[in-house]
Amino acid sequence: MSERIVVKIGSSSLTSEEGGLNRERIAFFAAELAAQHARGDEMMLVTSGAVAAGFMKIGYAAKPKAVHEKQASAAVGQALLMQAYQEELSQYGIVAAQILLTRADFSNRRRIQNALMTLEELLKRRIIPIINENDTVATDELVLKFGDNDNLSALVAAMTKASKLVIITDMDGLYTEDPRINPNATKISLVEQISEDILKVAGGSGSAVGTGGMRSKIEAARIAMRGGVRTFIGKIQTRDDLANAVSGSGKGTYFDTKLHSLPMKKQWLGFHSIPQGVITVDNGAVEALLVRGKSLLPAGVTAISGDFHPGDVVEVVDTDGATLGRGVVNYAAWQLQAASGLGSEEVARRIEVNRIEVIHRDEWITLKS
Repeated sequence: MSERIVVKIGSSSLTSEEGGLNRERIAFFAAELAAQHARGDEMMLVTSGAVAAGFMKIGYAAKPKAVHEKQASAAVGQALLMQAYQEELSQYGIVAAQILLTRADFSNRRRIQNALMTLEELLKRRIIPIINENDTVATDELVLKFGDNDNLSALVAAMTKASKLVIITDMDGLYTEDPRINPNATKISLVEQISEDILKVAGGSGSAVGTGGMRSKIEAARIAMRGGVRTFIGKIQTRDDLANAVSGSGKGTYFDTKLHSLPMKKQWLGFHSIPQGVITVDNGAVEALLVRGKSLLPAGVTAISGDFHPGDVVEVVDTDGATLGRGVVNYAAWQLQAASGLGSEEVARRIEVNRIEVIHRDEWITLKS
């Protein structure tokens, strides 16, 4: 039975430490993708490497740090990267398509729907979409940038309802400690829930040309799992490693999930939308939202921040500041400021709002693991 699979390859797997493309590695990954494609699977590739591929061509001695220098490097490197993939995949009779995305594309519901329709058409035509962040126009502002392509790959996997996400790294999975430092570190083969303990064991970036460390990969796995996508993080180094990773016997760690794929509306709300404010709630509201599946009422609100309006997305946190989830708010910030802590009948007498619920349960998604 064919599957829909997203594969993410980082800069360190495609380039040398000094920079520039390693064509042997690209040829290897193209062969692995082609083999899986020949089995009937629908393959999508999320690739890093544009900046690393381009900065030497421009004349920089090392990977640049200034935004405009990175963007110039990406403008050159993206063309080199796509040319390399096109040439290698064409040897197997496969056409590759380039898809460049920004955070703004995901935050707009119409644009994300258009992106999904494009991907679906390409897959139907047995074309491999090659996806990357549009570094030449993206900014370094947190709300507008993915941060790294681990996050992007998880969002793409959830959006397209992929069955599996394969994140390639230079480590053969997640360990209790960094095995490069402690040889007695123990490998974690299966993760069914991403706890704080799991996040703590993740280290930083291991390469001078990459941006994503193990923690960012685990965060990506969390997004994918919330979208019902099983995730593999590990090594793809030798022939058939990708096939083994897909089949369940790969060199890495599996992140399993019993959750089902989220509807597009919930995905957009949870992963793509940009919150316009933050609402703090008391313990009673926490239980109502997380345990009893209820709507958020004004009585449970203890504080607000931001200048939001009815229909905006807001983040909801507990009194310790821990994120509970996101929802579409029915109040303007000034209205909720006046209504917070009050009972529903009192709010109805004092404030004119279309719905008494601050966030209706149908317009809410929990982000707790």
